[in-house]
Amino acid sequence: MQGTVDGFSYGFVTPVAAYLMACLGGALGLRCIARSLRNEHGWKTGWLALGATAIASGIWTMHFIAMMGFTVKETPISYDATLTYASLGVAVVMVGIGVFIVGYRGVTPMALVTGGTITGLGVASMHYLGMAGMRLRGQLQYDTLTVALSVVIAVVAATAALWAAVSIRGILPTLGAGLVMGVAVSGMHYTGMAALSVHLHGPATAGAGETSTLLLAPMLIGPVIFLFLAGVVVMSDPMLVTGRTGRQRPAGPGVPRPAPETSRRR
Repeated sequence: MQGTVDGFSYGFVTPVAAYLMACLGGALGLRCIARSLRNEHGWKTGWLALGATAIASGIWTMHFIAMMGFTVKETPISYDATLTYASLGVAVVMVGIGVFIVGYRGVTPMALVTGGTITGLGVASMHYLGMAGMRLRGQLQYDTLTVALSVVIAVVAATAALWAAVSIRGILPTLGAGLVMGVAVSGMHYTGMAALSVHLHGPATAGAGETSTLLLAPMLIGPVIFLFLAGVVVMSDPMLVTGRTGRQRPAGPGVPRPAPETSRRR
């Protein structure tokens, strides 16, 4: 028996909220990666780690906010906490590998393709591992071609995001890149969900068709707080926000210097 799947139980509330979280994580991560490229020593590793964790947290939060609106009419849904948090760990590790490749190997086509592929596979792994943590009275089934398309979208989106991080300067262009990244991540998520069907084990049961908001909301508190704190770090670093150090460059050769004041002769 096939289950009746609904991914929009709250209408557009969950897709819009999920999209905004993906944009937030993407924009913060891109700014941190850009900042690391201006800091060859000292805090470079810290900026890359912060950027990777922000991107992964934004994508993970986006996924499970979207899943708050997911129901199967004939059966209640719960989530395995271990697999749910494991999907966050996978996202952080694999996005981190991709980000560090670009951060330390330089802005080369090979580094971007390698880093983007690993990051994209991390995003896709997070999605499907998170789905594996779903518990319901049935079996999840996927259309192979649609799953492959979702993985391609994830890889292309991740590669474009890393390119934007190393190529775009200024807060407004980065915000624009974050909006585009949010579209790509949301597109990957809903493409993956379009591949899903549920084969039920038996008739409908009590509590069927209820959303998982009360189960998922507590799990999202930590990553949301982290993204807020990452935003505070970004906004408190003038160089990270504006791309400038706040210091005036010394006048180079050929640049006139102001003449020293001379006392007036009486």
